[in-house]
Amino acid sequence: MSSENTSDDEDTFKILIATDIHLGYLEKDAIRGNDTYTTLDEILQCAKQNEVDFILLGGDLFHDNKPSRQCLHKCLTMLRKYCMGDSPVRFEILSDQKVNFNTTQFPWVNYQDENLNISIPVFSIHGNHDDPTGAEGLCALDLLSASGLVNHFGHSHSVEKIEISPILIQKGITKLALYGLGSIPDERLYRMFVNKQVSMLRPKEDQDGWFNLFTIHQNRSKHGPTNYIPEQFLDDFLDLVVWGHEHECLIKPTLNEQQLFYVSQPGSSVATSLSPGEATKKKIGLLRVKGRKMKLQEIPLKTVRQFFIEDVVLADHQDCFTPDTPHVTKKVEDYCFAKVTEMLDEAERERLGCRLTPEKPLIRLRVDYSGGFEAFNTSRFSQKFVDRVANPKDIIHFIRRREQKEIKDESSIDYGKLFKPTAVEGLRVEDLVKQYFEAAEQKVQLSLLTEQGMGKAIQEFVDKDEKEAIEELITYQLQKTQLHLQSRGVTTEQDIDAEVRLFRDSKKNTAEEEKDIQEAMNRAKAHRLERGDGDFADQDVSDVNMDSDEGSVPVAAPTRGRGRGSRGRGGRGRGRGATASEPKPAGRGRSQKSSTTSQSRSIFQAFQASSQKPSRTRATKSYTDEVIIDDSDEDIPVTKAARPPPKPSSSSSSSSFSKYGSQSQSQSRGIAFEDSDDDEDDPFKAPTRR
Repeated sequence: MSSENTSDDEDTFKILIATDIHLGYLEKDAIRGNDTYTTLDEILQCAKQNEVDFILLGGDLFHDNKPSRQCLHKCLTMLRKYCMGDSPVRFEILSDQKVNFNTTQFPWVNYQDENLNISIPVFSIHGNHDDPTGAEGLCALDLLSASGLVNHFGHSHSVEKIEISPILIQKGITKLALYGLGSIPDERLYRMFVNKQVSMLRPKEDQDGWFNLFTIHQNRSKHGPTNYIPEQFLDDFLDLVVWGHEHECLIKPTLNEQQLFYVSQPGSSVATSLSPGEATKKKIGLLRVKGRKMKLQEIPLKTVRQFFIEDVVLADHQDCFTPDTPHVTKKVEDYCFAKVTEMLDEAERERLGCRLTPEKPLIRLRVDYSGGFEAFNTSRFSQKFVDRVANPKDIIHFIRRREQKEIKDESSIDYGKLFKPTAVEGLRVEDLVKQYFEAAEQKVQLSLLTEQGMGKAIQEFVDKDEKEAIEELITYQLQKTQLHLQSRGVTTEQDIDAEVRLFRDSKKNTAEEEKDIQEAMNRAKAHRLERGDGDFADQDVSDVNMDSDEGSVPVAAPTRGRGRGSRGRGGRGRGRGATASEPKPAGRGRSQKSSTTSQSRSIFQAFQASSQKPSRTRATKSYTDEVIIDDSDEDIPVTKAARPPPKPSSSSSSSSFSKYGSQSQSQSRGIAFEDSDDDEDDPFKAPTRR
């Protein structure tokens, strides 16, 4: 792919690219209510002046999932004004349109409808603001699609498997494959990419002759371990990726060095938050594609309201004021007044000569008042600029840095080395426990338990809410150690400490250690079931007989639902099968054992204690003794043991496309992906390229 200049001729695609228009944002605001509509009018007018072939929108055309009637009316009016006309459409669609436009009863591109006269087609995916909802899975874009003004594509109906089928478009000798994927929750899509449940179909013939353009609406920056989509997840045969959802304007194509495709992030056309990412100048792109060459022209938007943001750290201005200065709050307020005035003067200078720019800008001053300063009254401060700014209520934003507290007793432990942000992802609890004791001092090392046993007990407590895990492990190990010392005949305190350490070290990383840990966990579980805190979470649901009507009890789903069926009427002993002699099981939050003293004892004192804590019985009640039969007609949801395997893809899409699995490896570009059960690729590993 090259970025050489391409001339406008019968072989060149001209595509206007924009994302995140957010129609209807603050439409009831007296000052900013028409900002989104004015900017959309400018975008459509720019498309008509440049005589583009079509408009490509990257999601979030509407700000609300259910836009108001005013918002829909203005959108329909502008689309009809600029996108309808007698100008001919100079490209044709070669793919199966029933697969491309599967959300409407009119499964064909709007300019081919004999009842419509479209001059500029609009292709759009949905975003997270205007995503499909309800039983029908409809969104606001489907209303525009049914009216014939917008071609909605990239909607995936399955939550188990995604096959992205491109819209194959040809103009002269240039062939364009337009891929699109509407907004999906990032965690779910991340998991589907890792499990290789996302595939992109490619034409079977002349795969290297197509320019592959992909539009996506997901998190690009990392907001969590799986709350984003890495660029490495996308297939390497792509040429250009138009990334929506991110509002910062980074429209200039940047090369992904690993996958060797370009990424363009147009950003939003309106500032929906007063953050630094929104302060960059808003732009749209005019993409020209000829053959395998492309050029992206940046077009600044003139009707976008100006936005200026600046940070002030009061502690850095010791020459002007300190927390001990008399009337320091008044001096800080005067300093902020001067800063806001400077930003207003800068906005006035930039607005000279551009009559389309709104008069009142957006101003945000973030004030860090850490170090003993006090915040002043922001409402009184805002009244001074009520006629000059568009956001007088939130000009000043006070922030304070979190102060790092010193740890006196354990200051020698390097926690930064233990808990690195890049290493926590995928790390287990027992690994953290092991690393802690490896770096800790000798005086805080374990004497009775092993690191593996303590880590396993903590994991059971955290992951499975096994409250007795740690206590049972300590009790079990104490009993075994006491029996070992009695058998060895050790009496002095020094000999006892040495023998305990030898006994503990001899079991490290052995089968006996695993056996002891499992025995302690079984005791904790048995004790919980004996108290009546046991639930069906530990029972394998697949073993429950669902076919027989006699002697079977419906199993409730472990998660709470909103319906009444999530809890039967016999849940509290009020059913017909409950008897007065049966004890009421204790709740999960109530403890039935007496409180014990928290005073710690040494191993030698525990060994010499005359009275020992009796061992807990392992006898547990069967579930049939505590189940209460309910004759009510209410339905109780039953959890399924396993999902049925996904259905194979339809023959209509596979007949003209070959599957290209996500992150599949091929010897060179254009080679179709071959399914293999033995292929276990790393999702972050780049495929082999020629």
